[in-house]
Amino acid sequence: MRVLIVDDHPVVVTGCRALFTSDPSVEILEASDAKEGHRAYLQKHPDATVIDVWLPDLTGFELTRRIRRDDPAAKIVMLSASEDPAFVVRAVEMGIQGYVSKSDDPRLLAKAIRKVAAGERFVSPRLAEATTFAGAAIKASPLTQMSPRELEILRLLGRGDRISEVASELGISYKTVANTTSVLKSKLGARNHSDLVRIAVEIDLHR
Repeated sequence: MRVLIVDDHPVVVTGCRALFTSDPSVEILEASDAKEGHRAYLQKHPDATVIDVWLPDLTGFELTRRIRRDDPAAKIVMLSASEDPAFVVRAVEMGIQGYVSKSDDPRLLAKAIRKVAAGERFVSPRLAEATTFAGAAIKASPLTQMSPRELEILRLLGRGDRISEVASELGISYKTVANTTSVLKSKLGARNHSDLVRIAVEIDLHR
């Protein structure tokens, strides 16, 4: 089994390797950001890919969107320091097969990887329970109202990037970013650019 870990924290990659040291049939590949992870996926075609929600260059959701664009059958486990149920729902809606928190028992990550590689689904039991009882909060969360691309644009705006910088970072046109910004204002009830930045900060997207 070939497993790709996309995370910029060396301790996470080291921990993943340790989980499978006794199983010589498991090969661990690693990437420290989304662009490197995307290249590694296309080159190595792993059986399962573990993606951190927060990467230095793009969100894990945007990386997932890009991988799925090239390989709709990609098997992905989302690994997150955030335990916001809205993130879990967003992941499930995107078809991500696994979701584990970084604060979970590491053995749950190993279990998630094996299950997802085998074509099954796995969500940390603790997160699954929290999500079940967070219906109203999830519906009210801006995270569930946005596509992966909209989420990524809002993150970059929240970081302080100008529209031209967002376009350059994502490799899309200025007009596309400007139009998406208008859509975001409408979806999120933002009156202006400053409101969008505030919303990004409030939902902890400004990284």
